[in-house]
Amino acid sequence: MFEQVKYNLETIAGVEIFPILSLLIFFIFFVCLGIWVFSYGKEKIEEMSQIPLDEN
Repeated sequence: MFEQVKYNLETIAGVEIFPILSLLIFFIFFVCLGIWVFSYGKEKIEEMSQIPLDEN
């Protein structure tokens, strides 16, 4: 079965770009996520951490 998959992937023109694109999307997503997390305000984090404890 693996030979079939390998043969099919080798016959597709331009298939070598897909792993590179996948890695770039993965890397860019987590870099953006890290930037968003570290730029989040401490006041907002404190406010959100108190939500489960509110009686309302």
